[in-house]
Amino acid sequence: MKFLARLAAIGIILFIALQTIRPTIPAAPATAEIQAPPEIKHILEKDCYACHSNERRLAWFDQIVPGYWLVRHDILTAREHLNFSTIGTKPAAAQRATLFEAVNMIQLGAMPLPQFTALHPDAKVTPEDLATLKAYLAPWGTLPTPPAAPSAPTPTSAAPTSAAPTSLSEVPPEFNGLAFDPSFENWKVIATTDRGDNNTFRFILGNDVAFKAAQSGAITPWPDGARFAKIAWQQQLGADGLIHPGKFIQVELMVKDAAKYKSIEGWGWGRWRGLDLKPYGKDAKFVTECTTCHLPVKGDDYVYTLPITTAKVDRQEAVNNHAAALPASLPYQPLGWTPITMYVDPRTHTTATLFGNEAAARSINSRSASPPAATYQPGSVLALVTWVQREDPHWFGARIPDAPQSVEFVTLAAPGQTAYRHFAGTQLTEAQPNNPETTQRIATILGLPPASLP
Repeated sequence: MKFLARLAAIGIILFIALQTIRPTIPAAPATAEIQAPPEIKHILEKDCYACHSNERRLAWFDQIVPGYWLVRHDILTAREHLNFSTIGTKPAAAQRATLFEAVNMIQLGAMPLPQFTALHPDAKVTPEDLATLKAYLAPWGTLPTPPAAPSAPTPTSAAPTSAAPTSLSEVPPEFNGLAFDPSFENWKVIATTDRGDNNTFRFILGNDVAFKAAQSGAITPWPDGARFAKIAWQQQLGADGLIHPGKFIQVELMVKDAAKYKSIEGWGWGRWRGLDLKPYGKDAKFVTECTTCHLPVKGDDYVYTLPITTAKVDRQEAVNNHAAALPASLPYQPLGWTPITMYVDPRTHTTATLFGNEAAARSINSRSASPPAATYQPGSVLALVTWVQREDPHWFGARIPDAPQSVEFVTLAAPGQTAYRHFAGTQLTEAQPNNPETTQRIATILGLPPASLP
């Protein structure tokens, strides 16, 4: 008994001594809070400010060492990623993008941290609060702006010159050492995305390993050697009322190697911005942004994308986009071809992607800021696939293809000799359009310029 009493006394003394080892958690008044209506700020203050602000809000049990050390670490890490007390210094668009990310982390159950809400139940975001945040963000409330009309040149101005296309083989690696992969332009479509949260379009392409894995359903986890390229463009409203890809923004790479990249969730991460493909970030720490953003989809091997495929997987979660897959009865399978461009019709909530076979792909010149419509060589076959859109279950503010509405094929046998076939309806059965409609659709499809690439 004396031994146990002595041991308990030592434990109490040690516990009391540990309470003196208390590094501070800095607290300061807000200098530039997020610009949002009072009801939005109230939700953020109630559910997010305990960790994501300069305010210090600790419950009595948060202040007991060693738990205090964990709380301090979580707060400082949270502030580094997002601080609502200083975010007001950023442009309004950046604040809005941050709020979209926060809402998606909440929707996916990643934030607030489950271990935090277990001890602080008042910090749970209610369904009503989440609905209020979504209604405020309203990702589809406005259309992108049309391109500005070019200004008339002055008599003394020199003719504009086009910058030479970037040599893809000379693009520098990312700061973490990940090499740029020049072959990404030849990869196949895994999915497309219409991002209303930031008015961008995205092609998600996969190399042969990734494409075959998607088509077979072997994606939980994705196999080593799988590579994704996510290409993003700013949206641009055209004179035809359709939203087209405008300015090229960036290309992001994900490279799967479970052993090599074990410390960063099994993936190599990289991002190159602008037509000159400048590596993103200031140093290798940018990878933290990637892994933090993708953590909510850890169960899907850190991949947000829902591949367009009929393959089955041994999972209950939504990891494949079965609804958007094309039937095998079509004369061609364009998802295995080269994507050329895409557009969205905001009036009908549909999205379309133009694909081309090898001959068509050789005919296009997309490596400029404003590529012209292609002059397709004989043997080219184009396919314009139109889907109904649906909300992306993995990202609030994004839409992805749903059921295919139609597939149109244009075949060029020789200069001036074209054939047109149209498949539509729930079963995509072949329709027989009249001659004027056929002529118009051929001209429309051939006139679509390719999306800009570096």
